[in-house]
Amino acid sequence: MAQVHHRTIATNGIDMHIAEAGSGPLVVLCHGFPESWYSWRHQLSAVADAGYHVVAPDQRGYGQTDAPAEVDVYTQFHLVGDIVGLVEALDERQAVIVGHDWGAPVAWNAALWRPDVFRAVVGLSVPFSNRAPAAPTDVRRFRQRARSWSGRNHAAAAEDRVFSRSAGRCSDIARAVHQRRSGSDSYEPRLRGADA
Repeated sequence: MAQVHHRTIATNGIDMHIAEAGSGPLVVLCHGFPESWYSWRHQLSAVADAGYHVVAPDQRGYGQTDAPAEVDVYTQFHLVGDIVGLVEALDERQAVIVGHDWGAPVAWNAALWRPDVFRAVVGLSVPFSNRAPAAPTDVRRFRQRARSWSGRNHAAAAEDRVFSRSAGRCSDIARAVHQRRSGSDSYEPRLRGADA
């Protein structure tokens, strides 16, 4: 069983604590919320024993890694930059990146933004998703308006527009699945209910 070692690496303007084991191609394990390197303690030895140099950092703001006071330095750009800097500080050129929970978006974005550094990505518990079409503050305002009496009709109309687009996509998907399975071009949706 591989021995786990701890040290601190300077990366992207912060000091980052890492737990590491093994030698070989680099694998970086990004933890979720509210976790630390310790959530990967069982995987560290197993991945190292399989022939890899595996590193589990405490990400920015967690565990023994620096936690800057400014909120605006916790963006995905900063978090991905920390991991890119970690790979460079370890004198590596490429890595496989694995993310769990809140670490998954870091892994996905690292692979998207720096495919030259991250040759493979694994996301656990959180599927890939694009950036939301609206800022979180806009979504909050929309929800507040929807709760207010004066905004009920506006919110209902917006929800109707979203639902009608979603229903259309669902119907298209169901039609395509039916055609593929049956070889038939005819499709009539079957709805459950008193009239169906």
